[in-house]
Amino acid sequence: MSESAGETRVSVESRRSVPRFAGALPLLGHMAKFARDPVAMMQQVRAACGPVGEFRMLNKRVVLLSGPSAQEAFCRAPDEQLSQKVAYRMMTPIFGEGVVFDAPPERLNEQLRILMPALRDQNMRTYAGIFTEEVERMVAGWADRGALDLLDFTAELTTYTSSHCLLGPEFRRNMNEEFARVYGDLEKGVNAIAYVNPYLPLPVFRRRDRARARLLEMIGAIIDQRRAAGVEAHDALQVLMESRYADGTPLTANEITGILTAAMFAGHHTSSGTEAWTIIELARHPEWAAKVVAEVDALYARDGALTYQTFRDVPVLESVLKEVLRLHPPLVILMRGVLEDFTVEGLTIPTGKLVAISPAVSHRIPELFRDPERFDPSRYGPGREEDAAPFAWIPFGGGRHRCSGSAFALMQLKAITMSLLRRFTFELVDQPDSYGPDYTKMVVQVRQPCRVRYRRRVDAGGAGAHGAATTGAGAAGAARVYVDLGLCQGHAVCVSEAPDVFRLNAQRTAVDLVRTEIPAEARARVAAAAKHCPTRAISVEDA
Repeated sequence: MSESAGETRVSVESRRSVPRFAGALPLLGHMAKFARDPVAMMQQVRAACGPVGEFRMLNKRVVLLSGPSAQEAFCRAPDEQLSQKVAYRMMTPIFGEGVVFDAPPERLNEQLRILMPALRDQNMRTYAGIFTEEVERMVAGWADRGALDLLDFTAELTTYTSSHCLLGPEFRRNMNEEFARVYGDLEKGVNAIAYVNPYLPLPVFRRRDRARARLLEMIGAIIDQRRAAGVEAHDALQVLMESRYADGTPLTANEITGILTAAMFAGHHTSSGTEAWTIIELARHPEWAAKVVAEVDALYARDGALTYQTFRDVPVLESVLKEVLRLHPPLVILMRGVLEDFTVEGLTIPTGKLVAISPAVSHRIPELFRDPERFDPSRYGPGREEDAAPFAWIPFGGGRHRCSGSAFALMQLKAITMSLLRRFTFELVDQPDSYGPDYTKMVVQVRQPCRVRYRRRVDAGGAGAHGAATTGAGAAGAARVYVDLGLCQGHAVCVSEAPDVFRLNAQRTAVDLVRTEIPAEARARVAAAAKHCPTRAISVEDA
């Protein structure tokens, strides 16, 4: 069955099972259409097939799940049923065999557990200073006015911040052109051909493999230096060096390199693109830029500097970042391989297929987000809270496999944006509508050139008119608190907020409740714990 102009239909033969999206080409399937504009194509799949619909990318059949109910089923499914390893086989040469997506489910869970302390509250406080330090270093040589390619700038900056926090100060101090080349060759190894076969004898894959080997040497040298000198640091590298698997086995240098590389990939590309989009959207919408600047100035006037706590008291900027991530999610599709028949919305997806969700599609469903194409940060304010619907706002995925670095990414974005807006204003060089997404990369970023002008503020550091919101505001009465263990990843932010209510479990993988009945005097602290929980695993109800 073909697809006529302006009309998309569902193949009649497949109505008995999962509906199939029509118009697949021989060999290519829907790959050409997906490559041109994956968001538009997947929106057509949803329009034609409903919340469960199948399309074809080359020789792979992918079932798109859309809408909160179907997306929740995807996010909550166990690894034994929906496998990341099957979907992301092309990442194995980059992260390493037996690491992250190539690890068996139980080993992957252990590796995530081992990395988690580096993303917990104590280390995050250290990272706050690093973020601002790196911004100050980058802009120190700026004139009072100038122009730059925004994506080039944010990509370089987030490489510095991510490597400093994750790989350590020694690595950051010694970063040079070689690292840029090595990291670039690794990145180029993730392309459309890798989805088909990441081991083809192609020059791009040979360079990828040499880069992976060289990165292992570089990180291995730092590990050896630290151990020889007895040096300890508050970074992810140190956490991995000191960690053990459940059987007591230490991580190898190859495993440490792979886990850190995965964290770098997650923290660098997603943050660089999102930061670029944040500056662009604020330049497009000066009324929101003025509100954010007022909030930033008020915090500087109150605190004198940016701190970990400061980054948590920016409701206007938080709403802006949420809206940027809604409209421009860096990952437009998240996939899993079906290892056991998977039933969703009354339809059974058989073993062997791929299933996917799309943040970009979910974020444009009008029933979830009113006037979805409009940039409107007020949609997250009191009375609307359009991000509150479970498994609707999903830029970081959801469930136990929600990106564990989401809190790190958001704090990095806040720190960079606030540090820049404290000193500079930005305007677009080209027409506002000319800034669009680049779908040629696995992580979607702003299409280049992405030119902006900057100008140093003469009023920087003013008191501002809008004070920061008070953390924990809300009802003051007694309450009951609940933790959804299907979402909790053990970030332990709640433990810092209310240690009399929350504690890490014996395995240090999730949070236990010390008590569920909360007196009135603890309500504000528990409300703050719920507000700042990176995975939204905590809920509070009136007693």
